[in-house]
Amino acid sequence: MRSIVTGIDQERIAAAVREIITAIGEDGSREGLLETPRRIAEMYAELFSGTYQDPRSVLATGFAEDHKEMVILKNIPFYSLCEHHFLPFHGQAHVGYVPEGRIVGVSKIARAIDILARRPQMQERLTSQVADAIMDGLQPDGVAVVIEAAHQCMTTRGPQTPGAVMVTSAIRGGFRRRGVPR
Repeated sequence: MRSIVTGIDQERIAAAVREIITAIGEDGSREGLLETPRRIAEMYAELFSGTYQDPRSVLATGFAEDHKEMVILKNIPFYSLCEHHFLPFHGQAHVGYVPEGRIVGVSKIARAIDILARRPQMQERLTSQVADAIMDGLQPDGVAVVIEAAHQCMTTRGPQTPGAVMVTSAIRGGFRRRGVPR
């Protein structure tokens, strides 16, 4: 049951889930739980599919273009799992970059974000990784990334604060050189 595409060992995940079911005092042979280990293993393979993918590979397909003004793609939805609790966090990413002779199709930016989000993540790291991938992949004059997300670890446990949104940003290249504060 190892996913060849992702390298994720689904059988091992399923075995671990069976152990969790037993550890919480449930009967893993009960009809409602019988297929749960397999379902969770398949879900994890999907949710962590970005672990073995390079976001720069999707940014490699671009176009020569002499556009020298900012290109902005906003409200890009993403879904991820925080590495501290393996609970979801989700929101929107906003990306702006100033091309330096090369642009990329907007779907490629969204795909790069999806690849990076489909790993055990922290929002701060995700924001920086998106900015770095775009800088490496497109080599623009500069890039700015803002991510807004709600974290289930904040709403379903701990402080239980539904509606709280975390905002992170990362700036690179010309955006930083132009005096944007660190």
